[in-house]
Amino acid sequence: MWVAVDAMSGDYGPEGIVEGAVLAVREFGLSVSLVGDEQELLDILLKFDYDTEKIRVIHSTEIIGMNDSPSIAVRAMEDSSVVKAVRLVADKECIGVFSPGNTGATMAAALLHLGRLPGVLRPPIAAHIPREEGPPVLLLDAGANVDCKPEYLAQFAIMGEIYAKELFGIKSPKVGILSNGEEDKKGNTVSVKTFDLLKKIPFNFVGNVEGRDLYGSGREVDVVVCDGFIGNIVLKATEGLAKSIFNVLRNSIRQSSLAKTGALLLKSTFTAVKKRLDYAEYGGALLLGVEGICMIGHGSSNALAVKNAVRVIAECAKHGINERIRERLGEYKNILGDSH
Repeated sequence: MWVAVDAMSGDYGPEGIVEGAVLAVREFGLSVSLVGDEQELLDILLKFDYDTEKIRVIHSTEIIGMNDSPSIAVRAMEDSSVVKAVRLVADKECIGVFSPGNTGATMAAALLHLGRLPGVLRPPIAAHIPREEGPPVLLLDAGANVDCKPEYLAQFAIMGEIYAKELFGIKSPKVGILSNGEEDKKGNTVSVKTFDLLKKIPFNFVGNVEGRDLYGSGREVDVVVCDGFIGNIVLKATEGLAKSIFNVLRNSIRQSSLAKTGALLLKSTFTAVKKRLDYAEYGGALLLGVEGICMIGHGSSNALAVKNAVRVIAECAKHGINERIRERLGEYKNILGDSH
């Protein structure tokens, strides 16, 4: 199982990305194709001990920046690290691709070179939202599709349910629609029509859920669907709130000797909490519904995030996520509509 990794597009350069690839090889026995400046990547690899049969470097000469126009850059910069990494998947040399770069460029490259799975109307981004206990809640769409139709959201629900079942091991994932109230008729026109569609699908649909339910403090739910505009706001707000809470806590501890002593006693507890809230534990967010496996990472992805991204991509391939999506959408074609 070779996984393609865009080694050049992160915020902090390729060193942490290369380290993450080495860790994935060591811990999981996977194989990684690092795409980027060949000499720079080989120089970094000299710092590590690794199986040279399981890491290879694919040279690229360009990098798509965070401020570049995705659709223009992907077509104009064919030798960019993200495009060449995606093309390794399109050419069947790798099972999946991870990029911590421009989200729009990664999506554009995936749609251009991989294409959608048969029957998929719009590929969504599936993000992990940490909750109080158990595996994270899966939020779809976290930013790929700003404007959605009910059929899109219904497909997101099916894809998310498959992901939660296969990768989180949840036997019957609870699926809900993010809304401004639990009542059946709450929400906007799209969410109300989506509600009617999801009632027709034979899975564990729990109806509308509210924002607090994402974190385990309300109704129990495993998969939550919404349009990408709302989903991206939820995701960024969640990240910002978690960071702010830790900053407030850290600053408060620094102001008191007694608090510092208490913090030392609770160090293991704080570490466990931080780990549960750390995006790096999940690697990134999957772009579901495209041929091959595509994971979009945070721009600040560290070695831990890269290691886990490679692991999750391999697990998706092992569990046949795309095959399951293709089968399920075919089963409910008469309910959901078809891209053709």
